[in-house]
Amino acid sequence: MTATEPVFAVRNLWKVFGPKADRIPGDKELAGLSAEELRARTGCTAAVRDVSFDVRKGEVFVVMGLSGSGKSTLVRCLTRLIEPTSGELAMDGEDVISMDRNRLRELRRHRAAMVFQHFGLLPHRSVIDNVAYGLEIQGMARAERRAKAAEVVAKVGLASMEERRPGQLSGGQQQRVGLARALAVDPEVLLFDEPFSALDPLIRRDMQEEVIRLHREEGRTMVFITHDLNEALRLGDRIALMRDGMIVQLGTPEEIVADPADDYVRDFVRDVPREQVISVRRAMRPVEPGENESGVALAPETLVSEAIEAVARSGEYCRVVDDGRTLGIVGHEQLLAVVAGLDDDSEPEPKKVAAV
Repeated sequence: MTATEPVFAVRNLWKVFGPKADRIPGDKELAGLSAEELRARTGCTAAVRDVSFDVRKGEVFVVMGLSGSGKSTLVRCLTRLIEPTSGELAMDGEDVISMDRNRLRELRRHRAAMVFQHFGLLPHRSVIDNVAYGLEIQGMARAERRAKAAEVVAKVGLASMEERRPGQLSGGQQQRVGLARALAVDPEVLLFDEPFSALDPLIRRDMQEEVIRLHREEGRTMVFITHDLNEALRLGDRIALMRDGMIVQLGTPEEIVADPADDYVRDFVRDVPREQVISVRRAMRPVEPGENESGVALAPETLVSEAIEAVARSGEYCRVVDDGRTLGIVGHEQLLAVVAGLDDDSEPEPKKVAAV
């Protein structure tokens, strides 16, 4: 794989369920029908509709949407756990659609590991043997696989629980075992299918922190499926927002919150605290001729919420500085405009704004 080649490259991917499903993607009239019209006319459901995207090496790529949007079907298509109806799908430049059974088995065992919502742990096996299961399938000797599993168990914070059975663990601990089992085979990509949605909120947040920590330490490519917008914004380098099998917007969390593609996305992000997602690069104004540039310096990626505190402490404008060069200025007016949603082309509802 070259430096610029994506880990996954998806082009015009369709997954249609129902009779004679393969006729739908090539028929412009049928392909253009709404989900309800398509079902009524053909008995088919288009779970994934003409989807295209790349997953870059080392990023956390989040696919999010409400129930029935097609996100879980899409992630299963990436390793052909569900067979796509049509389209192109490559991993590291290799055509996944044309892989034979042996090559596909290798992809699932070595290159792309899944972490599911339902842990699927073997109840009669200990934590360490559950984690080592994938290595056992690969044919690794018992002593070697248990040693490797022990390393990964420690990495996910379960070092003292190697010999416990799944029934002796909490939900969060069980999900850590599922994560460790996926990590043990050292995959190039981790695929998460709503792994934390059944967990209590506090445990869920702990597991999100675990994913963030592991990504920071290892830089492993991750594809993360969720219906939770806050989870998507927290974890994702980029987010693909799905509706009725289609991607309605793909961008960074900041792009999606600041520049929603349509009313559906705008409604989706309406209640997001904008100051916790949008950076000062987007909020700043140009430096005026002769203006004093001696204020506090902020990096362009500094969040507006942090800049509000800096402006309040200094009592003056702050400079947005990149590599020693002042890019712009932010003060009360620019920052409050972001909080109030006045920095984009939408017409936000009236909103109380606390004084800075």
